[in-house]
Amino acid sequence: MFETVKVETDARGVATLWLARPDKHNAMSAQMLEELAAAAESLAADESVRAVVLAAEGKSFCAGGDLGWMRAQFEMDSATRRRESAKLAAMLSALDTLPKPLIGRVQGNAFGGGLGLMSVCDVVIATEGARFGFTETRLGLIPANIGPFVLRRMGPALARRVFMSARLFDTEEALRLNLVARMVAPDGLDAAVEAEIEPYLSCAPGAVGEAKALIRQLGGGVSQAEMDLAIDALAARWESAEAQEGIAAFFDKRKPGWA
Repeated sequence: MFETVKVETDARGVATLWLARPDKHNAMSAQMLEELAAAAESLAADESVRAVVLAAEGKSFCAGGDLGWMRAQFEMDSATRRRESAKLAAMLSALDTLPKPLIGRVQGNAFGGGLGLMSVCDVVIATEGARFGFTETRLGLIPANIGPFVLRRMGPALARRVFMSARLFDTEEALRLNLVARMVAPDGLDAAVEAEIEPYLSCAPGAVGEAKALIRQLGGGVSQAEMDLAIDALAARWESAEAQEGIAAFFDKRKPGWA
């Protein structure tokens, strides 16, 4: 059914949604964004699914957006580029509103859009030694489409520490920034994820879903207006000379003019 993601569901109703581009460090292409959104919609509608684990094959959790896909956007007109860019926000919204508990299983590095994925999980377990970063500004871009979800998770005060600088940080700092709930040794990751899943299996599934929806309603979920603002901000940034220079420099394996 899918080519860039996999869904496995066990007898208990615990589904694992795998990012399955390990050779690309699970960088998100347009196809992966569409397949993640479709998988989220399918899991949401499946009454037999009690909990979902968001996981990744290979050494990296997610390297962010696929730069080949991003570079191709320079050849698009503004309206087409905006629609293409909006796929990321739509996918994150589908996962964010999933009426099942979503547990992030982060076994390696996560950059850019990978931190967006972490931000829509209800809880994230990450291994020690992983590295994280909002790396978009190094390319002349901004972490726009993930922004509403990241800001809701971190809050603006914490986001100011890392959102604009592209600075890499470790799992311990990710804990302090509220991106990660618990840090474990690599060999303890599956046990820690299981410990998060197990309590839900004794709860009424409908009540869990409604309780999760109530959090969004009372705590202020991400609105369509906020997503549109972020999409427009990134669309405008794509038109800049900095974005063109940053992406070109990456593919030319040289430093951009501002570095």
